Amino acid sequence: MVNTVGSCENKHWHKKWIPIKKSLLLTKMQKDLIIGSLLGDGTMRLGKGAQNVNFKVEHGLAQKDYVIWKYQILKSFVFTEPKISYRYDKNGNKYEKSWWFRTIRHPYFTEIYKRFYRGNDYKNGTKIVPVEIKKELNPFILAIWIMDDGSYSKNKIDISTYSFSLPEIIFLQECFKDIFDIKINYYRDRDKGYRMYCNQEETKKLANIISPYIIPSMMYKIGFRNPVTTGFLQKAG
Repeated sequence: MVNTVGSCENKHWHKKWIPIKKSLLLTKMQKDLIIGSLLGDGTMRLGKGAQNVNFKVEHGLAQKDYVIWKYQILKSFVFTEPKISYRYDKNGNKYEKSWWFRTIRHPYFTEIYKRFYRGNDYKNGTKIVPVEIKKELNPFILAIWIMDDGSYSKNKIDISTYSFSLPEIIFLQECFKDIFDIKINYYRDRDKGYRMYCNQEETKKLANIISPYIIPSMMYKIGFRNPVTTGFLQKAG
């Protein structure tokens, strides 16, 4: 299959893929996965000379199953399978860094990009938290976010939110309370930015809400060391 994933549409898009591209429909599950990922590690990019953006998934080597799971959901928009990303150390030695894949460019993703990014510079768009997120947040989106950027320690769930401003953190606090009835706190982690966290009681509530949507290999993110398979996970995968 021709690799058109990273190319500019006008120059490299092969004619036989145009009808396929136009026929694609973005499902609610696919859209929710992208929204949850943009709250976490997901990125979008408007390439130089391109009319539309693409969406990129990239996670560490240990999270291969998670990357494959996301790929299976977004597969209709991805023309190349997940692959390993390589880097070079200071001595020039090549090493494996992560697993990743990228979708094709599509107007669906451009619409999402316009809400989640400030600025149209193809390199320097800044990710933001759109106010409309309060109408969209659901347990599945929240589960994606936690699988991306959450961690579990001392019976508490902690979320890395370094890229968000303090007003955005406070807004997300309100979302947790109003939508899920969960009280979440935050603290400043030196000069890195802010992290959000739940106390032990609120962590239990959060884990109960999102556990049906956490894939087996990521159950450690909410404190479960023994993977649990649900009907939803089987269907999604």
